[in-house]
Amino acid sequence: MGYHSAGDAFLGDGQPAARKIVSLFNDDGPLANAHRPGRVALVGTYSPRKCGIATFTADLVEQLGRHHPAISAEVYALDHAGTADQYAALAGWIDCSQPDCYAAAARQINESAVDAVWLQHEFGIFGGPDGDMVCDFADRLAAPLVVTFHTVLGAPSPGQRRITEHLIARASRIMVMSQHGADLLTAHYGAPPELVAVIPHGAPDRPFGREDLFKQRFGLAGRKVIMTFGLIGPGKGLEQVIEAMPAIIARHPEAVYRVVGATHPSLLARDGESYRERLVDLAEQLGVAGHIAWENRFLGTEELLDQLEACDIYVTPYFNLQQATSGTLSYAVALGKAVVSTPYVHARELLADGIGVLVEPNSSAAISAAVIRLLDDPDHFAATKRRAYGAGRKTIWPRFADATAALLRQAIRPDARDIPLSATPGLLGLFATSDSTGILQHAIGVVPDRRHGYCLDDNARALILMNVAQGLSPAERLGWSSTYASFIQHAWNPDRSTFRNFMRFERTWCEEAGSDDSFGRAVWALGHTAANAPDPDIAFWARRWFDTAIPHFARVDSPRAMAFGTLGACALLRTGEHHEQAWALAERSGAKLAYLLDTSRRPDWAWFEAVLAYDNPRLPQALIEAGRILHRGDWVQAGLETLDWIADRQTAAEGHFRPVGSETFGLQYDQKPFDQQPLEAQAAIEACATAFAATGNRRWADHAQAAYRWFFGANDRGAVLADLASGRCRDGVNPRGRNENCGAESILAFQLAHYSVLEMLHGEQPADATRTKDAGGEVEQSRDIRNQSLAHP
Repeated sequence: MGYHSAGDAFLGDGQPAARKIVSLFNDDGPLANAHRPGRVALVGTYSPRKCGIATFTADLVEQLGRHHPAISAEVYALDHAGTADQYAALAGWIDCSQPDCYAAAARQINESAVDAVWLQHEFGIFGGPDGDMVCDFADRLAAPLVVTFHTVLGAPSPGQRRITEHLIARASRIMVMSQHGADLLTAHYGAPPELVAVIPHGAPDRPFGREDLFKQRFGLAGRKVIMTFGLIGPGKGLEQVIEAMPAIIARHPEAVYRVVGATHPSLLARDGESYRERLVDLAEQLGVAGHIAWENRFLGTEELLDQLEACDIYVTPYFNLQQATSGTLSYAVALGKAVVSTPYVHARELLADGIGVLVEPNSSAAISAAVIRLLDDPDHFAATKRRAYGAGRKTIWPRFADATAALLRQAIRPDARDIPLSATPGLLGLFATSDSTGILQHAIGVVPDRRHGYCLDDNARALILMNVAQGLSPAERLGWSSTYASFIQHAWNPDRSTFRNFMRFERTWCEEAGSDDSFGRAVWALGHTAANAPDPDIAFWARRWFDTAIPHFARVDSPRAMAFGTLGACALLRTGEHHEQAWALAERSGAKLAYLLDTSRRPDWAWFEAVLAYDNPRLPQALIEAGRILHRGDWVQAGLETLDWIADRQTAAEGHFRPVGSETFGLQYDQKPFDQQPLEAQAAIEACATAFAATGNRRWADHAQAAYRWFFGANDRGAVLADLASGRCRDGVNPRGRNENCGAESILAFQLAHYSVLEMLHGEQPADATRTKDAGGEVEQSRDIRNQSLAHP
């Protein structure tokens, strides 16, 4: 779309949304967390680049710094190759045509631990078709994202619609500068109305009625000054004003039309000054050249305001009636100028109720008639200017800064609560999601969704929970253990010598053989239950089925599935019982993981594979467990080193836990922060518990606590996922906050994470930890970390 002067932008037609968007300028507008400081990364074009969005971004920095100094803005400027040297005092610079530059900037922003990222969006300033490089950039940002849409199209191309909808999906808050733009976003693009704020373009706060003073300064004393400002190019309608000048001059010979602004850089590069020269020729032909003054340069804000103060009538004769925002129009109104304008979107909203004069487009006669009427009637002229100045008080910079600061504070995540471990999670949520068959997979909100039935994975986890959960009577524990155990038992397919995974609600299987991972989780649950079930009959049952399944598990070679199975095998072996096949599984799994690590790791990627997926910490956890059982110190050390590496990858610069998001899956040597799921926090906690048992190093207890606090709001969106009273847990953290559904996997992840942290923090010092070294160095001895709470640091 190109660049637009002082915040000018365009949008397309659209029907108004059914629900009105509340402006933050309303007296009752929200000013959440009003005194909280914050740091924001501001991404957009930036001064001294000559475009409207650059001016707008610079205004944001200046006005927030002046009126809300507790909010610190750090600028990441978009531009083309070879222009970095023209900028000063930037946090970063992005070559808008290079994907790698966006990725590097996102990484830098994440590592800087800002509280929010504020993106100025216009299709013309980002690289790729329609500027689609902005999408991957937004996907990489961990902090809450605020998007200002400078363009909202009513009739977008498929690519433009996709980009707009993508940014809406990532945004925690959205800003537009017109009600029409807000209505389009909600009605045509599905933006949630509660996320959209209308904040009109800010404007200067200067005294009223100083025309004579500034006319004297610019040599215009005694003239009636008509003015247009902005980057010059076709579409501005300047020829209409020039064609109106003969009639105006005939009535008011002292009138002069000042065209202030340089030719648009893109037009200048392509066609030189040919457009301006055509306008000059037109003025000559009409005999008004002596009444046209050209100021062919890009003005800074303060000089522009001085020039505006010297004018009587400001004219915006734009042809495009869908222009959403004009910064200079806002400036002119706030300075109390009589405005004559075609009825484009911003003008219709800003000049309503007699604040200015709207004229039909593409009509020099309409322009001349409006100007003459103002100049002929001094009382009408003065009243129009007074109304404009009064309306401008609503958009002056202090009001604008208050509204934008409020928008940012709404986006910034709140601080996490302190979570004591003394509270035992309730089991209402778990049992409400279960029936006589087992635990249902998914939920809509807190209500189980029968359409997706059951799966072996969740029932295996539920059986493990029954081995460790507190607050159950023996009868309750036995009843639910039997239900989940029965599901596992029924999942065994003797014809295939493997487990089925997915079952429909009507109790028919969806497949004859489940995944290797579900097989591994079943072996894990059976080994854990054989070793830990409080009821000896359930433990005996689990041992029989472990013996049945594990010979057939020998054909599984998926690293995660092997890791899951190994955790069950090691649980059984830790009881002191000799079990040849469990021993063989630990040996095979440890060797496999060690081999993968040796062949896949590189200096900056200490991992088993070139990609990260789900349940990542289970791989080092299994390697540590196998190493301890088999007395392989090298495996323990390798497991600790890789766990240390993944723990660092899952720790935000601010110190909170940031699990590998599902959007990361399949990205080689790369990582994106969303969507974050409870399963990852549970895996991190339980792997840290294993590492702590092996070393006693407080590093592992600290990381486990950070991962546990993630459930209670110490995450990238301040989203509280877990409810101690019911024991429910939401399904994760997405760019807008939390996923409101409470599925089985999430409930079980929270419950099991709780008991793992509880055991680690309240358990005895590990007997074999006195001289073990781990990735952080030699272990301190005799730590007492019992009876602690998970206080947010």
